[in-house]
Amino acid sequence: MPGQSRLFLDFCAGALRAVLPLDEISGERPALPAHWPELVRLLAAQNSSGSAAAALAALEQGAGTILTGQQVGLFGGPLYTPFKAATAIARARKSSAAGHPHVAIFWLASEDHDFAEINQVTFPAGRELATLAYASAPEAALPAGRIVLDESITALTERAAEIFSPSEATDALIAVYQPGRTFAEAFAAFYARVFAPQGLLIVDAAGREFHRLGAPVLRAAIERADEFHAALVERSQALEAAGYHSQVLVAPHSSLLFLMDETSGARLALKRIAPTAEEPNGLWHAANEAGNQRYSTADLVGILDAEPERISPAALLRPVFQDFLFGTTAQVGGPAEIAYLAQSTVLFERILGRQTPPIARFSATLIEPHVAELLRKHELTLEAIFGEENAAALALRLAARSMPTETKKKLAAAGNAMDAELDLLVGWMQSQDKGLGQSGETGAGKIRYQMNRLRTLAANFQLQKEATLTRHANSIFNALYPGSVLQERVHGAAYYFARHGLDLAETLCERAGCCSGHTALWL
Repeated sequence: MPGQSRLFLDFCAGALRAVLPLDEISGERPALPAHWPELVRLLAAQNSSGSAAAALAALEQGAGTILTGQQVGLFGGPLYTPFKAATAIARARKSSAAGHPHVAIFWLASEDHDFAEINQVTFPAGRELATLAYASAPEAALPAGRIVLDESITALTERAAEIFSPSEATDALIAVYQPGRTFAEAFAAFYARVFAPQGLLIVDAAGREFHRLGAPVLRAAIERADEFHAALVERSQALEAAGYHSQVLVAPHSSLLFLMDETSGARLALKRIAPTAEEPNGLWHAANEAGNQRYSTADLVGILDAEPERISPAALLRPVFQDFLFGTTAQVGGPAEIAYLAQSTVLFERILGRQTPPIARFSATLIEPHVAELLRKHELTLEAIFGEENAAALALRLAARSMPTETKKKLAAAGNAMDAELDLLVGWMQSQDKGLGQSGETGAGKIRYQMNRLRTLAANFQLQKEATLTRHANSIFNALYPGSVLQERVHGAAYYFARHGLDLAETLCERAGCCSGHTALWL
């Protein structure tokens, strides 16, 4: 998997025990939270279709939960979104088959407020990529889940339908992304349809009732803010000392909380002001349109008691908030979530007294039949594509392969003869004098560079003769490694369900249950 952090790669290799001391999933789930009956009732209200009945019944009997989640991106967001859901489902099935019933829960990160992260999606469209963007930005930094779709969504769904062609998934997308619905409602309805046969439960916990149940975590973050901040600073330093990175910068005045503005509904970062003689419990401030608003710790506790939905957990606190609510057995995440958990372990220990084990989500590149044909034609592997810098470099590779046999032979013969003679010459020069040998190596490098230029000239000439090679390279790169980024992070998931059927969801669940690392999934 190109482009991954050392922390994530070491986690996948099982080499993080000293930095992130997490156990494998145990057979038994953690103890049921006291609020379990009410939590199941709230889940049932949000998952009213018949496909959710079996999962809800299992929860009523005390089944454990495997939890994952994602921001509520336009048209279902990127491809790794269903990969997360499929991993949670696969692990829940595995535990259930072993005699320990578990249910998969998908958490909508509907309180996140970065509109630029969720308002666009990119789909393959022939040989090109088409990016669809919802341009009606909210006036304030509203939580993404609350943004209501306006009439402009209709033109976007029509464009998506043109790209997809008629299908059950296309119909589902058009049906749920309608004016008047929120981003969270449309996103949840789409994936409820996609994973209906698998019984995935979807939760939007942004409302008052869920925040009331999770209030002990939020209260701890208010009342013990300075303790938690110091622990996070120490944790970040330990990670960096071990050669890893901190996913979230723990700034001097940062906190683990956001405040929903009472007037605009905007999500405002709460900043911490250190305790003083006048304010021994410290102060808090949040910037809104009226300026910097100051709050005492008692003020925030009062807001939490009266309007708990106005206190929102930040990225490092959210996994603790989730696991307090659901008594989660394990949490599925990608590279960013695993890095969050590496920092958040100190919060788990102080608030829950336990660390919820993380699971790396399924990762794959989906290879459609027309792309597979190009790979076979040019004898390319996925690893070879990941090894190229860009589509232009891949085109040169294809051109070098397609050159006439006689050209290849002459280039190879010249290159091999030159290398042999240079090795002998540089070796002799080194035996005469160390400085002379170093100069010889430099000169030999320049000669080899010119030989490589000859190879490139021959490949470019071949590209001019065979224009299809450039088109093939662009098609392959856009399909499998767009912009030199993993496909799962760029392509919108809805495209694949529309083109290959909703049964793809079950295929993902099956592969997620048996594959570790990154895989090529041939459709």
